[in-house]
Amino acid sequence: MPSRRSRPIAALAALAAAVALAAGCGGSSEGELDGSHPDYEGALAGAPAPLAALHRQGNELLEGGRDAFERRLRSLRGYPVVVNVWASWCGPCRFEFPLLQEVSARWGKRVAFLGVDSEDSADAAQTFLRSAPVPYPSYTETGREIADSLGARGLPATAYYDRRGRLAHVKQGPYEDRAAMEADLRRHALGGA
Repeated sequence: MPSRRSRPIAALAALAAAVALAAGCGGSSEGELDGSHPDYEGALAGAPAPLAALHRQGNELLEGGRDAFERRLRSLRGYPVVVNVWASWCGPCRFEFPLLQEVSARWGKRVAFLGVDSEDSADAAQTFLRSAPVPYPSYTETGREIADSLGARGLPATAYYDRRGRLAHVKQGPYEDRAAMEADLRRHALGGA
């Protein structure tokens, strides 16, 4: 039988494990950062010029705020766009990043991907991106102007724009697996295609 002292410690350990799981810090190997990533150069070779321009800026943090972000969205009309709002300090964002790596490599010749690094420090974001590179740029914001314009209520959030540039859907919270992310991409960005 546990002693009186060990009960609070066991309760705290159980609570810590529950918080870690709720934050997306455990579970599926699909969502774990291991330093590897797809062969973006091979997977995205031959992409149309507007999408290839995004790939050339892969892993970059771009300034300019909401105005620059919205200009980029307008320049991508004709292509579906997936926008992921993230931060390096966000556990669920980190859990979800390997899924974004896979999905952007698989769909990046047909779909534009953008990131929004929200409420983060540039140094922390750059350090994180070195360990989890993506083939698209992220716009930085110290506040939440871009995130709020998308309707993101927290982190992470993923917004889907159709080919006409209309915001079709915003998924609040992290994706648990690639299949769910791709189902939303097909449904909302590609219009069921």
